[in-house]
Amino acid sequence: MTVPAAAVTLALDTATPFLTLALAWEGGEATFSEEVGRAHAERLADAAQGLFERAGLPFRAGQIVIGTGPGSYTGVRVGASYALGLARVWGAPVLGVSTLEALVHGPDGTVPEGEVAVSLDARRGNVYGAVYEVREGVVTRVVHPPARRPLEEFEALAAGLPHHRDIAPNGLALLRAGLAHGETEWALAYL
Repeated sequence: MTVPAAAVTLALDTATPFLTLALAWEGGEATFSEEVGRAHAERLADAAQGLFERAGLPFRAGQIVIGTGPGSYTGVRVGASYALGLARVWGAPVLGVSTLEALVHGPDGTVPEGEVAVSLDARRGNVYGAVYEVREGVVTRVVHPPARRPLEEFEALAAGLPHHRDIAPNGLALLRAGLAHGETEWALAYL
């Protein structure tokens, strides 16, 4: 398959116990998601190369989208380091998006329209959560920005809304969010 590298986008997230990857190019998409616990560093490079191979693409992308967390200190840094290394070699920009945006797709892959609450366990009765407005599968507005809150407080904010808790990030949701409004100036967030 002849697809110019500039037309390929790689998305990756290592902030949760899942290793989540996605590729998109004109006319195609490919995803990978696996629960790896804390083995992101051991699995990331092979999984990324394998995804390109399965897609029939050379190992090169024109842009990279990274999930910036919140997540474990080591997990988030593994993904960011890998993305920055590839970006340097490929001459590609790295666009950062909150990992929480990759949770707007439900565990079954469906995307509710309207306001959606998403959260990750932040331990000790806290969650790291946000409420987003979603249109056509993409976050269009941040209703309540990502923040660490007591569980009860966040549940009050999320009352009556679809609420996706502690699910695997969706690679295509992350990729689309990055292309729609990813930031070139980003910071990592830790649980």
